[in-house]
Amino acid sequence: MIQGTASDAGKSLVVAGLCRLFTRRGLSVLPFKPQNMSNNAAITADGGEIGRAQALQARACRVEPVNDMNPVLLKPESDKGSQVVVQGHARATVTAADYLDYKRTLMPRVMESYSRLRGRADLVVVEGAGSISEVNLRSGDISNMGFACEANVPVVLVADIDRGGAIASIIGSWTLLPDGERPLLKGYIMNKFRGDLGVLEPALDIIRERSGLPCFGVLKWFEGASRFPAEDTLALAGGTNRITGRADGPGRKIRIYVLALSRISNFDDFDPLSAEPDVSLAYVKPGEPVPGDGDLVIIPGTKSTIGDMEFLRAQGWDVDIAAHLRRGGRVLGVCGGYQMLGKTISDPHAAENPEPRTIQGLGLIDVSTVMEPLKTLRRFVAHTEKSDAVSGYEIHMGSTGGPGASSPMFYLDGAAEGAFSEDGRAFGCYIHGLFTSDSYRARFLSAWRSGEGMGRERLAYEKRIDEALDELADRMERQLDINAIARTAGV
Repeated sequence: MIQGTASDAGKSLVVAGLCRLFTRRGLSVLPFKPQNMSNNAAITADGGEIGRAQALQARACRVEPVNDMNPVLLKPESDKGSQVVVQGHARATVTAADYLDYKRTLMPRVMESYSRLRGRADLVVVEGAGSISEVNLRSGDISNMGFACEANVPVVLVADIDRGGAIASIIGSWTLLPDGERPLLKGYIMNKFRGDLGVLEPALDIIRERSGLPCFGVLKWFEGASRFPAEDTLALAGGTNRITGRADGPGRKIRIYVLALSRISNFDDFDPLSAEPDVSLAYVKPGEPVPGDGDLVIIPGTKSTIGDMEFLRAQGWDVDIAAHLRRGGRVLGVCGGYQMLGKTISDPHAAENPEPRTIQGLGLIDVSTVMEPLKTLRRFVAHTEKSDAVSGYEIHMGSTGGPGASSPMFYLDGAAEGAFSEDGRAFGCYIHGLFTSDSYRARFLSAWRSGEGMGRERLAYEKRIDEALDELADRMERQLDINAIARTAGV
């Protein structure tokens, strides 16, 4: 089990790398995360939803993702409450305070899922959540040492040295562990290192003296991590383009701005766009205006459409979007963003809100949305009128329809999906993952390309992710004591 000294220490990355590494060594490997908190979700082969990071880890293992890989997924809907997804399906919406009691009922489901995976694989690589030493959450814990003790799983700690404080974090984590749990902690990995390893070695000696913990290796900063989908909105906190690792520049002629909604979800939808060498993609943060030089503004998915419609207006982004359209720009809405482009959003069953309500959308497309209690979860292949195939998935509450839907973006099993405005400048759909299709993405961007840009070689986006997984595994083979980790895992 890979646990961390803090959130964003690199647990997901380390698990993905180990999954690909041990898979390449000929083992049957599966990923597992008892509890995740993220609005970036993926649809599984068995028709449920799990964290996006576990879907990437399944890909690293060269297997299809299934619900058991992330049996508990918390999807924040407000500052105080989250939807609880259990073994792929939404079961409750609870406040943070109520969840402390509710999670005590979930350990049997967690162990049930873990046991099924153990029966299918030579090795299960488990990812913890947040920090190993959150002592205020230890009672009833199902995601870190609570799970490790229940399943008797050896633990390797990951620390982020790039932030600073990694030495104190490792020793502090060891100090805060109860004596009965310390034997499960077998060692640590220092992650995101930049510089001379010789300068770090005295610190490793001190950690060993104070805790007895061995170092399984020092992972150097991996630029290729920007090619993987972000785990959660922490990726947005470090700067506008931190998710993609892409900077603006003279060669980036197509300017795309994505609104960073308060409950933004599945923003990895736009990673393929930012990977294009002539695209500058940036996230507009709360309190910032939408820049006036954009070609395309994207309203992304959200876990709270009505709440984020109000949030969008509070930022003045509705005014900025109107000005953007007057300048000849275009607007795309995906999932919740598509719902916002319509005339009204109604929640008659209080499916998303504490009580029934209806609000006005942006009114840019002649469609309206009605929220429904049951969530739509499915994977599929859709087609455009020009026969571009798009492999994607839907994960939303509500249905959208109206006269504007007679001019759809896609066709799915012969039925229309999405809609355009009358002038064609505003458009939206429910399809997540639409830009992973190289042919569709190239056709989409051709609206802003001319001359040299039209003849460029297509970016092979899916191949790019697999190459990054292999590169990560190669680096881990060189920089970590993999044989010691394998012995610790019992393989």
